[in-house]
Amino acid sequence: MSRIGKKPVELPSGVTASVSGQTVEVKGPKGSRSFSATDDVTITLEENAVAVAPRGNSKRARQQWGMSRTMIANLVTGVSQGFKKELEITGVGYRAQMQGNVLKLNLGLSHDVDYKAPEGVTITAPKQTEIIVEGIDQQQVGQVAAEIREWRKPEPYKGKGIRYKGEFIFRKEGKKK
Repeated sequence: MSRIGKKPVELPSGVTASVSGQTVEVKGPKGSRSFSATDDVTITLEENAVAVAPRGNSKRARQQWGMSRTMIANLVTGVSQGFKKELEITGVGYRAQMQGNVLKLNLGLSHDVDYKAPEGVTITAPKQTEIIVEGIDQQQVGQVAAEIREWRKPEPYKGKGIRYKGEFIFRKEGKKK
């Protein structure tokens, strides 16, 4: 039995959900999102919650049960609160700034990096060493943050690069004479 799948997804105030067949559409103050579940689960809309139940007792049905419930919970969180990833830039001369919809990064390369924010994601740079990625789609926010981090991953000797806020970088000792 899926402990996650058993719990219904509560809908906070200001969020509405509609179920048609295997598709759940959730609307909230930040926008609307939808999710199509496989035929292995049954989705029902109760008074103020969305419940997911497996069809049958097959392994695939039990796998899809918890996953479908989590995907619906992520939709509800996205349209009500949104998702946010914070990045920190460490290094002498490394900086970031927003120019319209384009993030300009100085990362010690021979050229500046221009990263255009995709549709549905907002990028802000409140400080030169801080980048905040926000949106209603958890996967897209994480992907954008990973693509920005990919330009200069933190290195283990001096810790220079772009890291997630609160990320621990295992530091190595340099060469000795």
